[in-house]
Amino acid sequence: MKRILAVIFVLSLSLTADAQKKITPQDSIKIFYDNLFSTLKSGYLHKQTINWKLIESQTEQDLRQYNTFQSSLLEIKKLFDKIGATHCNVYYKQNKYSATVKNILKEDYSEQWKKKYDTKPAFEVKVINEKYGYILIPAMLSFDIGAKNIHNIAQPLYNKIAAFKAENNIEGWIIDLRFNIGGNSWPMLLALYDFLGDNDIGGSLNEDKKQESKLRLDKGKLIEKSKMVSFINPIGELLDKKKVSILTGIFTASSGEVVALAFKGRPNTNFIGENTYGATTGNIACKLPFNITMALTTSYDSDRNGNYYEKIVPDIRVSKQDNFDNLSLDKNIQQGIEFIDKKE
Repeated sequence: MKRILAVIFVLSLSLTADAQKKITPQDSIKIFYDNLFSTLKSGYLHKQTINWKLIESQTEQDLRQYNTFQSSLLEIKKLFDKIGATHCNVYYKQNKYSATVKNILKEDYSEQWKKKYDTKPAFEVKVINEKYGYILIPAMLSFDIGAKNIHNIAQPLYNKIAAFKAENNIEGWIIDLRFNIGGNSWPMLLALYDFLGDNDIGGSLNEDKKQESKLRLDKGKLIEKSKMVSFINPIGELLDKKKVSILTGIFTASSGEVVALAFKGRPNTNFIGENTYGATTGNIACKLPFNITMALTTSYDSDRNGNYYEKIVPDIRVSKQDNFDNLSLDKNIQQGIEFIDKKE
């Protein structure tokens, strides 16, 4: 799931037994899938290209094999595969249901990446060699998209960067998105306000890849369609002219790609690493029956100039030369430092 732009409440069901009627698993399956199809047909990005009558008929037939509601959710994968909903996800209890995931082989990534990933990396700000700032921004998933909650997530992250900015003489910055596999990009973008400044930083495109809306930052506020999404309280000078290297990898996806796109068109910026995963579409959160949430793909993502990228391709390619035990030996970071040190 990526940018959660709004919440659509679809037929909030009250399952009180006012008629003393017990709902069977078959009833629950029908209620859920009727709502799922209604939501897809009204909001899914590629809804106009789908033969819904055929897909609904096939799904209805396939659902007859299930004896429990939870087991019927396995049908979501088949449904999403048929309609190409590769970025849609359904969340129920502790489970996520989605289309077939693109296969990434073990030999496609480094042991260092896997070792670090297994620690569930958190947000980090460090200084390398006493003069280069390093920020690691991992995945951040939150279904509470209220302005207050986003602010409460973003402000401490921003404050940590601001403290390093004030306490160190940083010559340039390296922003690491190699572990950003998805989530909500809003807190990430607000945390990086100093680097992005008061500018358009992205937008949404419709099914014809025409601009629908723009996303911008203005004095710490994140704004879309003239509405404030959330905010941080800025501290000190902006860093929007400082040199920044963006590190990407094959697992940089969804929100990670939105953050990378926000730096497209920014001066004094380069991209280092590998092609990103390729989930550059925008999702919204939809409430479905039985306390289920779906991340529904409704748009394409763009950079600040309205350009669409299927994947973000780095300026300098570095593959499987990570070193998270000693960042100074990480080839991606070495290339980032070289860019920062280069005299124009």
